[in-house]
Amino acid sequence: MAKPSSADGRTRSTVQIFIVVGLCCFFYILGAWQRSGFGKGDSIALQITKSSTECEIVPNLSFDSHHTGEVSKLDEAGSKPKVFQPCKAKYTDYTPCQDQRRAMTFPRENMIYRERHCPREEEKLHCLIPAPKGYVTPFPWPKSRDYVPYANAPYKSLTVEKAIQNWIQYEGNVFRFPGGGTQFPQGADKYIDQLASVIPIANGTVRTALDTGCGVASWGAYLWSRNVIAMSFLPYPSRAFDMAHCSRCLIPWGANGGIYMMEVDRVLRPGGYWVLSGPPINYKVNYKAWQRPKEDLEDEQNKIEEVAKKLCWVKKSERAEIAVWQKTMDSESCRRKQEDAGVNFCESSDADDVWYKKMEACVTPSPKVSAGDLKPFPSRLYAIPPRISSGLIPGVSSETYQDDNQMWKKHVNAYKKINRLLDTGRYRNIMDMNAGLGSFAAAIQSPKLWVMNVVPTIADKSTLGVIYERGLIGIYHDWCEAFSTYPRTYDLIHANGLFSLYKDKCNAEDILLEMDRILRPEGAVIFRDEVDTLIKVKKIVTGMRWDTKMVDHEDGPLVPEKILIAVKQYWVVDGNSTSTQ
Repeated sequence: MAKPSSADGRTRSTVQIFIVVGLCCFFYILGAWQRSGFGKGDSIALQITKSSTECEIVPNLSFDSHHTGEVSKLDEAGSKPKVFQPCKAKYTDYTPCQDQRRAMTFPRENMIYRERHCPREEEKLHCLIPAPKGYVTPFPWPKSRDYVPYANAPYKSLTVEKAIQNWIQYEGNVFRFPGGGTQFPQGADKYIDQLASVIPIANGTVRTALDTGCGVASWGAYLWSRNVIAMSFLPYPSRAFDMAHCSRCLIPWGANGGIYMMEVDRVLRPGGYWVLSGPPINYKVNYKAWQRPKEDLEDEQNKIEEVAKKLCWVKKSERAEIAVWQKTMDSESCRRKQEDAGVNFCESSDADDVWYKKMEACVTPSPKVSAGDLKPFPSRLYAIPPRISSGLIPGVSSETYQDDNQMWKKHVNAYKKINRLLDTGRYRNIMDMNAGLGSFAAAIQSPKLWVMNVVPTIADKSTLGVIYERGLIGIYHDWCEAFSTYPRTYDLIHANGLFSLYKDKCNAEDILLEMDRILRPEGAVIFRDEVDTLIKVKKIVTGMRWDTKMVDHEDGPLVPEKILIAVKQYWVVDGNSTSTQ
């Protein structure tokens, strides 16, 4: 073999220098662009890439994928990328499966019209959901807890409807959220202090909370400072939450054979707490203030107490308008009592199988647990989850769980080299579209952000219960349908192996358009998948006003798995035209 000449070595060195310099320039420009206000950002931009002129790269990480030739060949051989046009301005807040016009065509019985009703294939929009005119980058946390730019949600009706309840106020060009609510007009913090006198919120025992009928989410927003994270809708695995809460949520808890309390029981872990505040609690004292007949309230509370007794819940406190029950830890003793009382038990062998399943008025049996099975947070984030240690997840052992954690720590470290904004607070609301065991969310865990872990319904393992046992949150979803959230919800989306998973299941274009809908302008996406799959994805998003960059796997260019980074451009509909900046 011929020995390489020194000239060849100098040439390679020169090329490498140009690559590094070019890369530094690219990220300097990217940082400057996202700081520039082109996206109409506010003070959040000051936090971004303070040291963008430095260029520290993982030694074996190539930012110019060795498969770029394949990308160019595909682009040259095929047709030009399809260009997606903006939807009409009336669709700025379009949420496909909760579209109000479609919902009103369904029965009102048992709130059926409030359930998911997704558009048929011929009804789907194949266009880009526009931001409202004047849209600006949301404020950084914690300012975003209290203030939202009016231009981002230009609707004043709630400030009128809920004016006396201190939910939301309109001030100049922003909405202000004082932290009040129907049941706590003096502020969520004082209300939570009342709960904390009964419930161990401070020591990490309570980490995950379910808020049914959350209003403007003040309760959940103020729990965050106490290291508790809240969710607000119901397709969850069993034993997911440490606490469930209803503050005048208008749910008829004692009706329909207690079906709604039985669902709360299913999603509460043994030892978890249920809070009910407002009518009918302590009705003898409060009925006059509520302007409701005393007899009606008495009947309502009696029904709730009867169902709670069937569920073996123990009332811990009832003061003022707040009552707190605790789910028993002694599941065996409870089961014997329930059998003696003729309680109807659920027949399903999988208590986590709830996607598009109707609730039934039946009790979900709890497994035998001990008080030490679930550690306080943050210890539970990396402790072996009970579902894994007890062998309930096929193919996942304690060893493979730990290996998964190590792998995702490595992946996230590489992501931080690629995108230095990950640690700055720029990305507050993050979604992991194919979350697995939740190890990406654990590796990126920070007080500056939270992660919505989505477990696809077609995944080979039902791992969402593990994610909750880690003190994280998430939901089931089928990505062949739209996600149940408003447009522009997420700052960063992570898609690991998603398009390989959904290959031949549904149209990749539909999934990408849905990602565009829920991603805020100037938000980012990290795709991790096989290179052939990413080439196809890259071609589609080119027509969606996304800027992209293909990156090699952190273990080198010979690994077929690659990373595609994308940034959604800022643009708005201006009359009959669009403006891109």
